[in-house]
Amino acid sequence: MNLHEYQSKQLMASYGLPILPGHLCYTPGEVEAAADLLGGGICVVKAQVHAGGRGKAGGVKLAKTPAEARAHGEKILGMKLVTPQTGAAGKLVRKVYVEGGCNIAKEFYLSLVVDRASRSISIIASTEGGVEIEEVAHKTPEKIITIAIDPKVGIQHFQTLQLGLRLGLHAQVAKELGGIVEGLYQLFVDKDLAMLEINPLVLTKEGEFVLLDAKCAIDDNALFRHPDIRELMDYDEMDAKDLRAGKFGLNYVALDGNIGCMVNGAGLAMATMDIIKQCGGSPANFLDVGGGASKETVTEAFKILLSDEQVKGILINIFGGIMKCDVIANGVIEAARELGVKVPLVVRLQGTNVDLGRKILSESKLNITPADTMDEAAQKIVSLVKKG
Repeated sequence: MNLHEYQSKQLMASYGLPILPGHLCYTPGEVEAAADLLGGGICVVKAQVHAGGRGKAGGVKLAKTPAEARAHGEKILGMKLVTPQTGAAGKLVRKVYVEGGCNIAKEFYLSLVVDRASRSISIIASTEGGVEIEEVAHKTPEKIITIAIDPKVGIQHFQTLQLGLRLGLHAQVAKELGGIVEGLYQLFVDKDLAMLEINPLVLTKEGEFVLLDAKCAIDDNALFRHPDIRELMDYDEMDAKDLRAGKFGLNYVALDGNIGCMVNGAGLAMATMDIIKQCGGSPANFLDVGGGASKETVTEAFKILLSDEQVKGILINIFGGIMKCDVIANGVIEAARELGVKVPLVVRLQGTNVDLGRKILSESKLNITPADTMDEAAQKIVSLVKKG
């Protein structure tokens, strides 16, 4: 689950971390009022969408007066913000965050992420603040500093001091940075974050650090421990199919292909998408119904696939372990009869009650193409989709 900038900063402020005063606004009039409340001087109007690259897309504007802030609000509110992360469709800006200005001396990049390979929390920092970290990694990888924190031990003072010194800061300033990094780490652990990014982290001319931009992502599997954060979920920022899938406990990610996939298990889902690509097709989604899905869940998953207009064929690839193949078969049939399947449908079942599941499908009198192996299933769906 992603948070908006203003929500991320509210969390950080609760940990005593340095942020600038700001106000959330929904209308140009509120933007002007917010600028007045901030003193009537320099402020920044920022689009609030779940995407990076807002500045380059025209979603972040500096204003010198409340009237100028209002003018920026009129342009940004209601615009379709298109960035590399939104895709060509862009994101509709429904609200903006108006924040006070500061005297910037230096900009840094700082983030914390879960590094599963090393079973650690990695702190990533760079002197190239305000620049997308992917661009820095591509052009000047030597400017990226990474420190791995063992979660069993926690962050140590020497590590944060070392980070500051490697960023070229004097010892006292590095010590002040260390306090901020330790606070961010504590927030990261306490709230079960998957990613926390500050870009830029600013050192002002007055010698103070400010978290000028902030982004947080919470591990969805830990949301049950944080009902206060769950309440911050912005349904307007979610794809309708993603939202619907989440309500039924399904793991769904939309892709840009035309072959819908319904699979149980993340590993099998990835393998299914790979084999579709290998056979010359393109998957339209990642949809994992899980190992213990019910007939109702399977039916809902199938409905989500059929509701995607770009889907020209569907591959169902199920290994029945905890989940039984006859349950899958009944769910598919129920959904197909209710919605009407107008695209090719290939079903591959293996595992518990596979013979019963295949019998149910064959006796359904629906236009279902069976397959015994993953190769066969992928080849058949790709061929059927190409034939139209």
